[in-house]
Amino acid sequence: MLLQILMGTPKWVFGLFLALLWLGVSQRLDREVAPWRAAAMPAAMLGLSGWGVASAFGASLLGLSCWAAAGVLAFALVMRRALPARVRYDAASRRFVVPGSWVPLALIMGIFFTKYAVGVSLAFHPELARQAAFAAAVCTLYGVFSGVFAARAARLLRAAPGAGQARSPEADGRPEPAGSRATLSSS
Repeated sequence: MLLQILMGTPKWVFGLFLALLWLGVSQRLDREVAPWRAAAMPAAMLGLSGWGVASAFGASLLGLSCWAAAGVLAFALVMRRALPARVRYDAASRRFVVPGSWVPLALIMGIFFTKYAVGVSLAFHPELARQAAFAAAVCTLYGVFSGVFAARAARLLRAAPGAGQARSPEADGRPEPAGSRATLSSS
């Protein structure tokens, strides 16, 4: 049966798998990353995850709700974690220095294999697309992947100097309202 599934898989899927595998494996090495690049991969994975939801379940309220709720929850949980100690921002090059990690590979492959398994399952059992429990489970899993990816990028971007700091009224040439000073804490 596995051979039948693989033979029925479009050729472009194997190309996508190899590209995603290369992308994930390349993340295991220490590297310098521009801020736009730090946001690009999570955005692409968010798109792939969203495509998985839409292609399997359409614009179902249940699917989109589970995806969004799981994504927000995963985002919030990951944002509470500190960055690895070796992460730093190099102001001169305007790049982050990021230690290598196998986590991106695991997340990328998780999204890919979830999408593949759902596609195969729906090809053999199209009625699954109308089962609420199946849709909720799959969309929740896609949401977790999306939230983790987005939070990992947001934590990194937050590490750049000036990120998350309020702009002072004096910098805009406006007088500061009385009693408006707030203390910002960095995390």
